[in-house]
Amino acid sequence: MTLVDSKQPQGHTKLSARKPAVFVDGEAGTTGLGIRQRLDAQDDVAVKSIAPEKRKDANAKRALMEEVDVVVLCLPDQAARETVAVIDGMGNAAPKVLDASTAHRVAPDWVYGFPELAPGQADKIRTARKVSNPGCYPTGAVALIRPLVDAGLVPADYPITINAVSGYSGGGKSMIAEFEGGTGPSFELYGLGFEHKHLPETQLHAKLTRRPIFVPSVGDYRQGMLVSVPLHLDTLPGAPGGGDLHAALAKYYAGSTYVEVMPLDNAATKSGRLEPEALNDTNMLELYVFGSEKYHQALLVARLDNLGKGASGAAVQNMRLMLELD
Repeated sequence: MTLVDSKQPQGHTKLSARKPAVFVDGEAGTTGLGIRQRLDAQDDVAVKSIAPEKRKDANAKRALMEEVDVVVLCLPDQAARETVAVIDGMGNAAPKVLDASTAHRVAPDWVYGFPELAPGQADKIRTARKVSNPGCYPTGAVALIRPLVDAGLVPADYPITINAVSGYSGGGKSMIAEFEGGTGPSFELYGLGFEHKHLPETQLHAKLTRRPIFVPSVGDYRQGMLVSVPLHLDTLPGAPGGGDLHAALAKYYAGSTYVEVMPLDNAATKSGRLEPEALNDTNMLELYVFGSEKYHQALLVARLDNLGKGASGAAVQNMRLMLELD
């Protein structure tokens, strides 16, 4: 069996390794590459890799997984399920698993990997054997909606609409090739069949009982994301103002390292504009509230890097919690 360990000599196991070890299964994909780049900059984690010619060798992969503390899955959904089935059969030798696919984000026996989701969520991730890494769009949408539902400002059955735009890197290899090859459109809506794969995840973790309408779109730029939720304030219980929504979000995320609720009086408020790329290559998530007392309307907006807090950055944040390195 040919294994490559970029941090430690071969032959170390998770019982004897000085550093906790991680295997990124699918490190050649967009999310996997982002995770690997982040891990290469950290000196307290050993990253193990399997040689390219052994990637489809089930025995080689199982042997490698027995040597590590956490396996990060950056695979298509079915391949992720198959790998988890192997891990489930490994008994005491099984590593913890962090799945970046869509396969387990609404599974009841998995912990949702959004540490800021609710009080105690980071502790749940820290002690979990199985963690599902959130999707990029749901990260923004859930971050905006969940605190307001918990606070009683937005009813769980409210007819929510979510609009979002992402850079093309979130669309996988074919979409990336299309845009970087010059054949992609300047902008397009997609997922217009009401069956986008992020909807079940968004509804569940935002604690919505009514399925939201989700309108995703993609622009001709590589990465960066805006997720927006418009609200008619006079249709909400007690007709709250924009300041009430902002106060609820600020209280919810007080002290958070990676989620920042922006002041009501900010540059975007003054200019009336907000662009999606400002947080690229970070793990930050910014939340905005734009309100109009005159029209009794508000717009909630989340800004993040779809490859950062929306994918690779969140995965590394979760992995460090799982390894108790936070």
